[in-house]
Amino acid sequence: MRITLNVHRQAGPSAPGHMETYQLDDVTPDMSFLEMLDVLNENLQDDGQEPIAFDSDCREGICGTCGMVINGQPHGPEVTTTCQLHMRSFRDGDTITVEPWRADAFPVLRDLVVDRTAFDRIIQAGGFISVNTGSAPEAHSVPVPKPQADRAFEAATCIGCGACVAACPNAAGMLFMGAKVTHLGELPQGQPERWSRVIDMVKAHDAEGFGGCTNIGECAAACPKEIPLDVISQLNADYRKARSKVKD
Repeated sequence: MRITLNVHRQAGPSAPGHMETYQLDDVTPDMSFLEMLDVLNENLQDDGQEPIAFDSDCREGICGTCGMVINGQPHGPEVTTTCQLHMRSFRDGDTITVEPWRADAFPVLRDLVVDRTAFDRIIQAGGFISVNTGSAPEAHSVPVPKPQADRAFEAATCIGCGACVAACPNAAGMLFMGAKVTHLGELPQGQPERWSRVIDMVKAHDAEGFGGCTNIGECAAACPKEIPLDVISQLNADYRKARSKVKD
């Protein structure tokens, strides 16, 4: 396959970004998108040029580290992570535009690499439960009704990749935060901090510079783990209730 790539290049956080165009003539349909970028970087290094910086880790669709915007879509045209996107999703002769996540809360560090530690700080603000340390508890000591267990598991599949933020025209992190609040809020172990948790996480979300949700739904459409949009409704319901229970 012959592919033309328009790639965002940026030398550092304070440097201006620009687009550069590259040509690849030896792309195979079975390559993953990241493998294709690896080939491009090998060519650039052979030519004495600076390789393109991008994030990756597991390359198994588990961690979400590899996020980038491909032809205007977070993670590309398939509902998956970038590392599990394969070049067979494109055609011979295609031009592909590759950009980093675009959000004030995710500043660009270099090329396609952004700082997503804002998500970590939201988790730190309230994404925990009070448990006694030591050996694991007996699995059946705290019964959890199956609907609640299934709902919690569904929300817990969020990998924090940031695709929801990149897809949202407001750069809101509500789907991510809704998933975390729903995950813990459905479980008995998550009840002691339930109301203070949601207030603290929303406060941290807003302080990081994420936008507000206007229920457009692009976040859920872009999510590689298919987190349902209604976790935002649960987040909002918990927040309204929490405001009547917890004083700032």
